[in-house]
Amino acid sequence: MSAAAAAATTRLLRLVPRRLPSPKTCPFSAVPLHPPAPLSATSRWRRFCAAAQASAPAPPPPLAAAAATGETVGEFRRRTRVVDVKGGEDEGAAWVGRQLAVRGWVRTCRAQRTVTFVEVNDGSCVSSMQCVLSPDTEGYDQIDSITTGASVLVEGVIASSQGGKQKVELKVSKIIVIGESDLTSFPIQKKRASGEFLRLVRNALAYATHKFFQDNGFVWVSSPIITASDCEGAGEQFYVTTLLSNSAEGSCLVKNIPSTKDGLVDWSQDFFCKPAFLTVSGQLNGETYASALSDIYTFGPTFRAENSNTSRHLAEFWMIDPELAFADLNDDMACASSYLQYVVKYILENCKEDMDFFNTWIEKGIIDRLNDVVEKNFVHLSYSDAIKLLVESNKKFEFPVKWGLDLQSEHERYITEVAFGGRPVIIRDYPKEIKAFYMRQNDDGKTVAAMDLLVPRVGELIGGSQREERLDYLEARLDELNLNKDSYWWYLDLRRYGSVPHAGFGLGFERLVEFATGIDNIRDAIPFPQVPGSAEF
Repeated sequence: MSAAAAAATTRLLRLVPRRLPSPKTCPFSAVPLHPPAPLSATSRWRRFCAAAQASAPAPPPPLAAAAATGETVGEFRRRTRVVDVKGGEDEGAAWVGRQLAVRGWVRTCRAQRTVTFVEVNDGSCVSSMQCVLSPDTEGYDQIDSITTGASVLVEGVIASSQGGKQKVELKVSKIIVIGESDLTSFPIQKKRASGEFLRLVRNALAYATHKFFQDNGFVWVSSPIITASDCEGAGEQFYVTTLLSNSAEGSCLVKNIPSTKDGLVDWSQDFFCKPAFLTVSGQLNGETYASALSDIYTFGPTFRAENSNTSRHLAEFWMIDPELAFADLNDDMACASSYLQYVVKYILENCKEDMDFFNTWIEKGIIDRLNDVVEKNFVHLSYSDAIKLLVESNKKFEFPVKWGLDLQSEHERYITEVAFGGRPVIIRDYPKEIKAFYMRQNDDGKTVAAMDLLVPRVGELIGGSQREERLDYLEARLDELNLNKDSYWWYLDLRRYGSVPHAGFGLGFERLVEFATGIDNIRDAIPFPQVPGSAEF
């Protein structure tokens, strides 16, 4: 174990409890042995309060008369939400006759002669709760304030609905307007919107990601957001500096920036005494932990200063970067395939209402497309074979097809959608000149042990490789690319002491959300998109 890895391990073990291996942990396969289970009454959140109550310690002895006294903190209880009522197969029929309190926001309010129907959504699912008010309802005098966007608390009894759009509704005994909403200036129009659906599916994909890796024995680690290294070697990084003034206007005279005799920026006077950047990937740091803990993954924000104002690019996005020690490219491909099948299967089983919405309004046939990912075996072929396939297709592409050039989205989509009929495809063994410095060189001296996992409609979804574990090869590659080896001293140390074959992959989380929901613009896959020329939030 290297000194860098040992130090990282020591810090990590102070933060995470020792974890015994699960007897269910298994090697990666095309179909995971851990099928995702739908949320149930036995899930952690649903039994949290009961468990806390059952295991509560005995009350402390009475305080001495002279001691200070205070009120006991109340017990936390999980609130019943709309999804708990309407999310089951019976759509709430079993709740008829039971009391319910709903806290949420008004979607619509329809007043008739004797009753008023208010749709209240609490954010827990796509469906709203239809609330039926009568003039006898406590708080009915606030009816003029019950407008779209207003926040309310409604209490009542679940009853069978007379309408055909829902199985149950809430007969309201009391309503309280918590926050009013000015209908004349309310910015959200009454129309079909997919944003809230995306947020729910995004949450489910994040949960499934952690569950897959945790169930398979991986340790989650936090990689730094500020770094002095360029993982991809492309130079498309945001600088982190305090050399600019911190004035309220954000202005700074160029002449006030410290410089050297040669007219270059004097980074020695900066906060870190050297150039520092926002990270583009947690991979290099992940390799440090993998050198001590074997299998790890990172899941966090990353940044790229690529001036591409397209529907496929973001300046700020989230990345999933697993690293597997004692693994080669075949292990890497198996892990990536198994992971993708797992998370896709999870949302199909646990986000049915959301997926039905996407299937109806966003991309017809998306459920069938995702089922193909779950059910079909993944195939792989070499980059050279992929180039041959594209050339022999006689299809006219916008971008040229030639050995040594990177595959474009149109090439990738043709391979997975047309050539292999919607089956996910992995392209492996790419020319080393178009791949990053850390990828292991193959015996032919021309290619590296890299792989890209292609899926229909998106193209490349996952990119990975076997890492270069041989010190001399890695140093030579850094020299070829004119990268400063001093900046990678700790990364090179991993190869000096106890180096092992290892592999990993990276996955842009927003691209996964885009793939799983059928949306066309990746900016819709993240709550606050940051792109060239726009940083509103």
